[in-house]
Amino acid sequence: MFVDRVKIHVAAGDGGNGCLSFRREKFVPRGGPDGGDGGHGGSVILVAQPGVDSLAAVAHQKHLRAEKGGNGEGSNRHGHSAYDLIVPVPPGTVVLDAQKHFIIKDLGHEGDKVVVARGGRGGYGNLHFKSSQNRAPRQVTRGAEGEARELVLELKSIADVGLVGKPNAGKSTLLARLSRARPEIADYPFTTKTPNLGRVEVGMDRGFILADIPGLVEGAHAGIGLGHEFLRHVERTRVLVHLVEAQPMDGTDPLTNYRAIRNELALHSEQLAQRPQIVCVSKCELPEAEDVAKQLSAELGAPVLSISAVTGQGLDVLLRRIVAELDAHPVEASVPL
Repeated sequence: MFVDRVKIHVAAGDGGNGCLSFRREKFVPRGGPDGGDGGHGGSVILVAQPGVDSLAAVAHQKHLRAEKGGNGEGSNRHGHSAYDLIVPVPPGTVVLDAQKHFIIKDLGHEGDKVVVARGGRGGYGNLHFKSSQNRAPRQVTRGAEGEARELVLELKSIADVGLVGKPNAGKSTLLARLSRARPEIADYPFTTKTPNLGRVEVGMDRGFILADIPGLVEGAHAGIGLGHEFLRHVERTRVLVHLVEAQPMDGTDPLTNYRAIRNELALHSEQLAQRPQIVCVSKCELPEAEDVAKQLSAELGAPVLSISAVTGQGLDVLLRRIVAELDAHPVEASVPL
């Protein structure tokens, strides 16, 4: 199950208490204090781990709690410090504070980590307070409480190229044709309900990650049709490939559909609307495709590609354009959010 947004509660472990103890042993007069310190509580740490592609595992355990530190004991025995609770999440996870709604950390790369709840420090035993003026101290301190907070985890897919367009524009078919990904494909809209990623190999030593984003509808920026859930996944892409269906199944106008998607991208994020875009007329084997491509090219004042994921027409040209755009817009220049 693909899960890209979840609310969880995290709690670090409390520190152990210090011990009040005096050494009482035969033939050892004035043994003095020997109460040990408490151990530190475990922290909760989120780590972006390769191979994890969903928040489903975290969604099934909404409360994450680290262990407490051990209490100190006599004979100067310190309590054990608890292990940190390591929680693996997918690279691309954004960690937000659920109460104050600010970003704590963007785990955009493999190996990124953040301590979301710090464990409490262990308390001091009475041995800690021994001095030349206080040879028999009776004061100890309790362990500090561990931090606790509510978090919202949002996954934004990490892909070099994102496929956008109206439902049933042929995005899943194109992804399956160019990569080894096997998304669900059918002749009805909204077949794709979650983003699908695939690696496209270009030559012997070159490749990129291609994301098939579920179809957008008018009003997506306001949440209509799960708009925010879908638009989130194109924010990290460096290049957008906009597929325009030559003959929409619902009888709508292809140019109107193109303008609607462009408008939704701009309303969601102006930076996203300015992202490099390659416009393609899909299903170019249809008789209407040539006229649609000419009209789009005239409106944009730039060439528009005609492609077919079924026959393979125009795919080589599309791959060359994608590689050229990726070279012109390296990772450092892309906008992470």
